[in-house]
Order: sequence, then structure tokens, then C-alpha cells
Amino acid sequence: MRTFLNISINQLFPTMSKKKVLFVTQELNPYTEISLLSDLARKIPQYAMDEGFELRVLMPKFGIINERRHRLHEVVRLSGMNIIVDDEDYPLIIKVASLPGARLQVYFLDNEEFFKRKAVFQDDNNVPFTDNQERLVFFCKGVMETVKKFGWAPDIVHLHGQITSLVPLYMKKAYKNDPVFQDAKIIYSVYNNELGHSFDDKFLNIAAINDLEIEDLNVFKDSSGINLDLGALNFTDGIISGNESSNDIVVKYGEEFSLPVQTFEDDIDASAKSSIQFYKKLLEI
Repeated sequence: MRTFLNISINQLFPTMSKKKVLFVTQELNPYTEISLLSDLARKIPQYAMDEGFELRVLMPKFGIINERRHRLHEVVRLSGMNIIVDDEDYPLIIKVASLPGARLQVYFLDNEEFFKRKAVFQDDNNVPFTDNQERLVFFCKGVMETVKKFGWAPDIVHLHGQITSLVPLYMKKAYKNDPVFQDAKIIYSVYNNELGHSFDDKFLNIAAINDLEIEDLNVFKDSSGINLDLGALNFTDGIISGNESSNDIVVKYGEEFSLPVQTFEDDIDASAKSSIQFYKKLLEI
């Protein structure tokens, strides 16, 4: 007599190679509780792990994150690199914490100059910080070097929030021959984010890296100035809407760039589950 067990493929074949997802996010609950992004970014990794994906999560260590409460500690083997921004060297400190209830570690990219202040992108009067351009460049360059140091080649790179917007360009241009990044599919989630509204053309100069020239960064400009979403989408393989109000622009971008699109659904859980199906669609699994 046959006995059928309700167990997953990963339990039946524990040595089977898992697909890897690099999850880079601007916000993440419970470390930040700023917007819907924080909540959605918390749900997706959990559902991805439930579906058998292997994840690593990176985010900025903003000063509003309570290190003691969330038990962050420095990862010495990953720290110690210097990131060049506008011809200045800035030390990159990597910290880590376990995401509660998820059996997942979150890596925080930190620097005293850029992330010590007790705020995210604006001061108490809602005025954007004058160094937000440098902070974005530092974070994106830091993401690339940290993943290289992992020696961990992702199959999917899922980016949330405009602070991640240079990663697609870096992956497809500056690091295109690096085996860690060569085969990854890039997904960019669009939110109602205004980080780039205060940027100017200096951004194009300081964002250049390796063999990239300012001309390579012109895709980040439109008639109104710097458009971080537009620049990122020039180098992505799929677009996801992070909230209902972004659905129309995401559909428009999908048509413009001939990219597969996933719109935001009725609630966070439904949208998070749809993101996992989007991963599978891109990976053809």
C-alpha cells in the first residue's frame, strides 16, 4: 500500500539547489515603520522562503533603527571596505540582525557620515538632506561590494525603493562580467517615492563607477530633472507595483520598456504572494 505524505519538494530532496534571491530594500518592518513599503518588504521574504527560495536581505542602517532593541551587531569579516563617493573614501560597516519569526538574517549597510542622523531622507521640517545623492551612491556601491564579498550569486535581485535605483545599472554595466551578477534577473518595485526630486546633475558625476561615464547615466534624466525610477527601469527584467497608486505608471513603464509587469493587488499578502509567482515566471520554474 502506498502512503502519500504532505511534504514539500525541498523536504524530499534536501540537496536540491535552491534559487537565490537578493532582496534589497529601503525599508523593512520591524526596523522601520515608515510606509507600506516596510510592510510589503517584510511579507515577501517570508513567502519566498516558504516556497523554497534562499534569501539574503540588505538595507541601509538608518539612524532611526534601534540597534539594541533589534540586536544588531557588526559582521567583522564583511566590514572594513572603503566606498568612494565624489573622490572621498567612506568606510562601509556591515551589521546583521535576525528577522523575528522568519529564520532570516538582515544585513545593514552603515556609515557614520551618511546614516547616523535620526531620520531617513528629510529633517524635522521635511527638507531633504543635501547629501541624499551621496548617500544613495554609497549605499548602491556598498550593495555591489557586499554581495561580491558574500561570493553568493543571486538568481533574482528584487529592489525596493529609490535608494536602490543605481543597482540595475551597476549590475548590467559596471559589473556585467562578474560571475556573481552575470545570470541574475533584476526586478524593480515602484513606489510613490520622491527621493530623486531634490537631486541635480551632480548625481550623474558621483554615480559613475569603474568604466562608466556620465553619458551612461543620462537615462536617469528626463524633462523634469533626475528620474531615479526611469533610470533603474532601463536595466531591469521585470517591474512590480508596490502600491495601488503606482499601478498605472508601472503598466505604462512596462509597455514603454517591453517588460513583464505585476500590479499591486487587493492587499499586502496577495501582492506579496504574487511577487513570488513573478519570480517563478522570470526564472521559468
